[in-house]
Amino acid sequence: MEKAKKEKLQKKGWKVGDIDEYLGLSPAEMAIVEMKVALAKALVEKRKACGETQVSAAILAKTSQSRYAKVEHADSSVSLELMIKMFFALGANKKELIKVLAD
Repeated sequence: MEKAKKEKLQKKGWKVGDIDEYLGLSPAEMAIVEMKVALAKALVEKRKACGETQVSAAILAKTSQSRYAKVEHADSSVSLELMIKMFFALGANKKELIKVLAD
């Protein structure tokens, strides 16, 4: 957020902060959230690049379409391990995974 906009909101009585402050997340928890969001975006990109639908990608990952959709939206019920498994099911390799998580 721009500094001027932040100051203007604060002068009007608004509290301005980051999502981790709002949710009370520790740095480790925030890092996990950021990794899940990055991996979810990468899954969508990889699926589309492979020409797969959610249904066909779910078949590759041996899961249901609804579960696959939750993975692509980084649902809180989805583990990083499951997301990684599905990324690999689309043909991704370790280097791609590391790049996604490092960016």
